[in-house]
Amino acid sequence: MVSPPFDEAALAAARDAAKAHLRISGESEDTLLVRHAATALALCEAFTGCALLVREWSDMVPADRCWQRLAGAPATAIASVEGVATEGAGFALPVDAYAVDIDANGEGWVRVMQPGGAGHVRVTYSAGLAASWEALPAPIAQGAVLLIAHLFEARAQGGAPPAAVAALWRPWRRMRLGESRVA
Repeated sequence: MVSPPFDEAALAAARDAAKAHLRISGESEDTLLVRHAATALALCEAFTGCALLVREWSDMVPADRCWQRLAGAPATAIASVEGVATEGAGFALPVDAYAVDIDANGEGWVRVMQPGGAGHVRVTYSAGLAASWEALPAPIAQGAVLLIAHLFEARAQGGAPPAAVAALWRPWRRMRLGESRVA
């Protein structure tokens, strides 16, 4: 599952925080810093297993009676479940044909009891820790700023990112043990 892109406002806010950290006042490096911000936020999501900023996700899962975990977490709302036929055409599933749940850990789940002609279902939902860059927990934002700054400063010679980045993000790391399907 590929995460959806971050919105421009979030990337601009992360860029501005990195510019303040790096003491850059002009706009000549803005494009590069936005790319580094997108990379840092994506790496944070990969490291923590958490969607950082609330945005719309879409997962395609088999139409199965087993409960299946959605990829993005923490889920905040499950908006729709659409049947997808084997030839790829989508169709509305009756509400009583499936069940959805968001558990106490923010994991989104779906199961299909009556798939009709669906081989798969497309689940559209929202997931994320915070509504905006400003609402992110401070250690996550600080780790992202440190990584953006590292990517900017080390772009020519490379090098390992600061260990502080992982230390700041580690408390938010979600470990998924076991199956993503439950009978």
